[in-house]
Amino acid sequence: MTVMTDEEIDPLLEKLDAAQKVRLLTGASTWRTYEEPAAGLRPLTLSDGPAGVRGETWDERETSLVLPSPTALAASWDERLLTDLGTLLAAEARRKGVDVLLAPTLNLHRSPLGGRHFECFSEDPLLTGRTGAALIKGIQSGGVAATAKHFVANDAETDRLNVDVRMDEQTLHEVYLAPFEAAVGAGVWAVMSAYNKVDGITMSASALLERPLKDGWGFEGPVVSDWGGVRTLLDTARSAQDLAMPGPDGPWATGLLAAVEQGLVSMEAVDDKVRRLLRLAGRVGALGSPRPVWRPVVAPDAQRALLRRAVSAGSVLLRNEGGLLPLDPAALGSVAVIGPHATAVRIQGGGSAEVFPDSVVTPLAGIEEALAGAATVTYQPGLPAAGRPRPLGRDTSRDPRNGEPGVLVRLLDANGAELHAEHRLSGRIVEPSVVPEGTASVEIRALFRPAVGGVWTWAVGGWGAITLSIGGQEVLSGTFPLDSDDPTRVHVAPPLHPAKAELTAGQEVEAVARRSLTPGSGVATVLAAAPPAGDAAGALAGAVAAARSADVAVVVVGTTEQSESEGHDREDLDLPDGQEALVRAVVRANPRTVVAVNAGGPVALPWHNRVPAVLLTWFPGQEAGDGLADVLFGRAEPGGRLPTTWGAAQDDVPVLGTTPAPDGRLHYEEGLHIGYAAWLRSGTAPAYWFGHGLGYTSWAYEELTAPAAVRAGEAFDVRVRVRNSGRRRGREVVQVYATRSASSVERPVRRLIGYAAVEADPGESVVAVVRVAGRALAHWSLARHGWETEAGEFALLGGRSAGDLPLGATVTAVVPHTPADTGADNGSDHNGERSPLML
Repeated sequence: MTVMTDEEIDPLLEKLDAAQKVRLLTGASTWRTYEEPAAGLRPLTLSDGPAGVRGETWDERETSLVLPSPTALAASWDERLLTDLGTLLAAEARRKGVDVLLAPTLNLHRSPLGGRHFECFSEDPLLTGRTGAALIKGIQSGGVAATAKHFVANDAETDRLNVDVRMDEQTLHEVYLAPFEAAVGAGVWAVMSAYNKVDGITMSASALLERPLKDGWGFEGPVVSDWGGVRTLLDTARSAQDLAMPGPDGPWATGLLAAVEQGLVSMEAVDDKVRRLLRLAGRVGALGSPRPVWRPVVAPDAQRALLRRAVSAGSVLLRNEGGLLPLDPAALGSVAVIGPHATAVRIQGGGSAEVFPDSVVTPLAGIEEALAGAATVTYQPGLPAAGRPRPLGRDTSRDPRNGEPGVLVRLLDANGAELHAEHRLSGRIVEPSVVPEGTASVEIRALFRPAVGGVWTWAVGGWGAITLSIGGQEVLSGTFPLDSDDPTRVHVAPPLHPAKAELTAGQEVEAVARRSLTPGSGVATVLAAAPPAGDAAGALAGAVAAARSADVAVVVVGTTEQSESEGHDREDLDLPDGQEALVRAVVRANPRTVVAVNAGGPVALPWHNRVPAVLLTWFPGQEAGDGLADVLFGRAEPGGRLPTTWGAAQDDVPVLGTTPAPDGRLHYEEGLHIGYAAWLRSGTAPAYWFGHGLGYTSWAYEELTAPAAVRAGEAFDVRVRVRNSGRRRGREVVQVYATRSASSVERPVRRLIGYAAVEADPGESVVAVVRVAGRALAHWSLARHGWETEAGEFALLGGRSAGDLPLGATVTAVVPHTPADTGADNGSDHNGERSPLML
């Protein structure tokens, strides 16, 4: 890593003419920037990566390590773990030749209906900022750039390319900008601008990129657009947007040089953009010297062990009545594992963040391994197979050309002649390995042997003219015009067009799907199938019988790609496909029931008070099953605490809407009051508060001490003494909140201002030292357009969640008298001094 000064970069700039400079500001391809030999610059490779590093190709044959989802990582409240996982991501990036990782996502859980909830950390800006900063430090320690995204207010998916988010200035700075400021404070090397607008201006042209991001906070790197986010020329080029991705086409590629030559965009603006790109290149080893050789810093066995530990660290035990968990394997004769998610676990969310694992440990496999030789494990899905077609896989199809499991993909010219063919492992083809010039259509061909007979539902995903034949009979033919400009819908998850075909069990048929390629419609093509509707009553009866005859039942429920994924918000919080009825039936049959929830964000839990043990596993990554088994059988304590508040029912949620008004505006009318702050203001108690989570021991909160007075803008420590009152060593996350009963400004009822984790043996007392940042008691002044602190008393509350705070103290903020300012400073406090970041 080389940190280059402007004095070192400027001579490189002088070697480039205007055309060379402008060329660097648009991507050379989907995932690469241009090289520039005159400056010693090689191409930079970028990759999606919040839960893994996909690399340049979207190919299931190119596998990646898969971490738990970001929400699961935030649930650990463990910054050391996040840094270790960031180091692992950096090693993966280097293995795949990636320089810039498009992570972390720092948008907030404003509404539980947000479809990309799983990719964000938390509803709270402090927890989000600290979690993101820890991950950034780990990634960049390996010489790979982290990218803080999506700047700013990209908190939902509905009309995300055009929605105009409206909020007051105080809310913007105290809530939504705060995690990005923390990322800049952690030294993040890149920032991604969002698709959406804020106050009528698209973020790729927003003045917020200049101030506060660059001028206020001192961000030195480039601002990268979200893919396709630069859609206009002059307003974006004149702004502090620096790199337009992807390439090679786009408004800057076609018009920026002429705009510079005509004086419509200054050369000084272009130079600043290029300077920032060169600075980033120096940091990742892409400037002036050969690519550095990075060797793996974590051995393969240690990689899996770290990912397995991350599963238990982020798992949140919501409820454990009667101490049902942990289960003692020696005391079990039989365990019934129930639910489709036990064998088809969702390890990650859908959309641009998706990567392809080399292997996955399912919940059923993890439980079977943990109980091998100790207890009998039976499995019942409890529900019939879902009627939604799933892409063909190696277990159901084979390539008709070579007979290997998988499918044959062919790219054809306008006359149907084959230009390229390749064997693939899945019927979901986002990108063929090559697309030769002259390609007019994509074909997926497979030999399929149905396990059951009857009317199967088939589907082809894509745009344009589409045909499907099964066993030589055409069952689908139509033209499906492009209906979206959302990159995820166009290029990653195109709509499925269904058809029916009757099949005979065990009789192999050939399936052939084709779609035409038209400009702007991508190449993504899917061939999928679903079996006939099963016997719902019989499946439920089988689950009930298994539960009734077992010592313990473990039910795994969760969301689906249709209910929770990038590109669309959720319609509701209900578990899909009859899973609520399944839970109720199983717990009636066996009161010793554990429910594991496999979801990226909150789901409604109307049955939670009837189930003795409820465990959130989120989207737990590739080691899902082993991590779950570690928690169930006491090898590891569930370390998670909720990063977002969970309501029992959707109607109780105080901030819910994600749909813009007819004028395209989405008003954040709740202002500062999101998450637990909204629940506190509403007066309605959620099912489980932000910060809540049980371990396998109990804790007594004994004393909270804090300074009697603190000077405005100065950090201070709060000490909380807790005692392990249980019978097992454990970990506790001690949280401190601030509130002010009388204030001249709008404030949330209470706000998290710090937290610290402690560990103790049974009977041992320990003191959690919670560092509180100097700005924690400040507010954003609408009058001064800067940070200001009210003098007087603040109540400090300490405890285990936003709703369980047994300890308290009072601190007085002392604000020295200073002469009145003559102007605002977006990066300064009331007396013009630089304020500490909210870390």
